[in-house]
Amino acid sequence: MAEPRLRALVLAAGHGFRLRPLTDIIPKPLLPILGQPVIEQTLGQLASIGCEAVAINLHHLGDAISATFGGAYRGMRLEYSREPRLLGTLGALGPLADFAAAADLFIVINGDSLCRWPLVKLLRRHRSAAAAATLLLTTRPSPELFGGGVIVRRDGSIRSLRGGERGEKERRRVFAGAHVFAPELLAQATRELDGEPVDFVSHLYEPLLAAGETLMALETRRHWHDLGTPERYLAGARNWGLGRWPRRFWRGNWIAPGTTVSAEAKVHGSVIERGAGIGPECRIERSLILSGAQVGARSHVRRSILGPDVVLPEESTIRRRMVTEARADVLVRPVDSMVGGLVYSRLGGSH
Repeated sequence: MAEPRLRALVLAAGHGFRLRPLTDIIPKPLLPILGQPVIEQTLGQLASIGCEAVAINLHHLGDAISATFGGAYRGMRLEYSREPRLLGTLGALGPLADFAAAADLFIVINGDSLCRWPLVKLLRRHRSAAAAATLLLTTRPSPELFGGGVIVRRDGSIRSLRGGERGEKERRRVFAGAHVFAPELLAQATRELDGEPVDFVSHLYEPLLAAGETLMALETRRHWHDLGTPERYLAGARNWGLGRWPRRFWRGNWIAPGTTVSAEAKVHGSVIERGAGIGPECRIERSLILSGAQVGARSHVRRSILGPDVVLPEESTIRRRMVTEARADVLVRPVDSMVGGLVYSRLGGSH
């Protein structure tokens, strides 16, 4: 069987509202994970499986994304689709109909999700099944946290994309943000879009299920993170930086080259990006310190995120907060506090 001609769309146009004010400064796909934008993790994996070209849709801070990667990545052509207004996950393919039609198989993948994507297995599953599309599902997070999850039958076919009661031989999983199909599947849908914001579930996959078509699932136990909230971003960065389960194999910290950490500071379970500085007698626990951030002497930072170039005064105590600079382009919400040129946002959850 000849290898299919592969192309992909990486979805990168969202505002990242739940990550504000950090995403007023950095578009969500460029959030750093071990010194590399999260979207670059995905681009590298697409290049490694022989994807010939990737489209990236852009809206919020889109110029920052195109300026970061230019016209190619590791020899793989990049094409940008700028959306003056958001078109939705399926609507994003309207302007890219010709781009998609040139492929034998087309992959759509979320640009703000973190995973060592099992793309080869996903393609293999799709090519071996008589299915309209094949979706990657993860077994790790609780479906209740993601709208009830996806109902999967024993044979691996999908019964429902919106959860609900499951049968005796069915299970619930979470959609991991990657799916594959032949471009012909989009022909009718994209002709009818007419620039309206539409999504895959409501406007393509659910009508296909209702018409008796088959959607298949590939389930994975690999670590997967939806970086949609500060808590999930912190958890994802620490998971990638400290190592894989079981916990006994975890490294104590991940500290980038070019970082200054005082010999008198104590750092535990944290990720510190390039150019950051940790002063003497500081304690940094289970936190993420982004590039250029400086932590003043005798400060205690616990389960928090310090944004780029934040300068934390000496003897500060930060617990379960995301701290960003109060720049002109940063929106300070009513739930945030602004003190001394810094914006303090509360972190919840158990991470």
